[in-house]
Amino acid sequence: MASSQHLSLAGGAQGFNWLPIFVAEELGIFAKHGLSIEYKKMGTVDKATSAVLEGEADLAITPPEGAVADFVKGGELRVIASNSNRLPMSLVAQPSIKSIKDLKGKKVGTSSLTEGTAIYTQMLLSKDGLHYPGDYEFELAGIHTKRWEALQAGEIDCAPQPAPWNFLAERDGFNLIGEINDVIPEIVFAAVIGRKSWLDGNRDIVVRFLRALLDAYAITNNPSRDDITLPIFQRITTKEDIDLASHGLRYMRDMGMWPSDLSIPQAAMDTTIDLMIRANLLDEAARPSAGGVFDHGLLEAASS
Repeated sequence: MASSQHLSLAGGAQGFNWLPIFVAEELGIFAKHGLSIEYKKMGTVDKATSAVLEGEADLAITPPEGAVADFVKGGELRVIASNSNRLPMSLVAQPSIKSIKDLKGKKVGTSSLTEGTAIYTQMLLSKDGLHYPGDYEFELAGIHTKRWEALQAGEIDCAPQPAPWNFLAERDGFNLIGEINDVIPEIVFAAVIGRKSWLDGNRDIVVRFLRALLDAYAITNNPSRDDITLPIFQRITTKEDIDLASHGLRYMRDMGMWPSDLSIPQAAMDTTIDLMIRANLLDEAARPSAGGVFDHGLLEAASS
């Protein structure tokens, strides 16, 4: 076995999309590949991106928009693998709100104004003629668990919520007024990002990490291994309700949430870049070069 080496891994919430990472930890897969992982829960996706950029963390699993924006400015951030290529989210609204059009003048909860949920929500609402800014407000309500608390408290009118919190909200009388996956079927929801200088100097560690993830993703995507994955998924989602957790796990797996090969299809990267441009987070002139943020080499080495 390779000697154990330390690797720090940042994330915002370290929630449902982290299922394969926790599978790898719980089953000793990281240890098998000679790695000891330090988990850094940053609270927001923006802070997870910044932690890598500033050297506070070696890698992060977080939405890729911050890495893309840094890359096109000549920065060091790179995407080295996908964490998830689907958006298992519904737009959850207060019981009095029946449709997206009813959101005019309302408050929409999000975890960031520049990454992730803000971009997805703008895209979905624009399909029904609502545009930001002007037609509705964004309220920084935090990660999905905090958004659920804000919805229950009536502090926001709606928010995008992942499974199984969308099903929990529906059961509690809230309305599901839109599915993110219907308008954005393939996107880089979250990715593994790192700094080029650190990646170049720690190639062996990164390849081991990606090989461990490949093993863990195979288990996560195998329904016959639910004896392992479901208890972990329940623990990081709806702790007190195994039925909701089971519903959410099936929903995500059937959707193709976790790519077995950790790859990023061109269509998913193109959609990510396109939505950044639509949200004025990236200049149109950067479209041809922005996909270069994905450094394929490390994943190719891990897969060989």
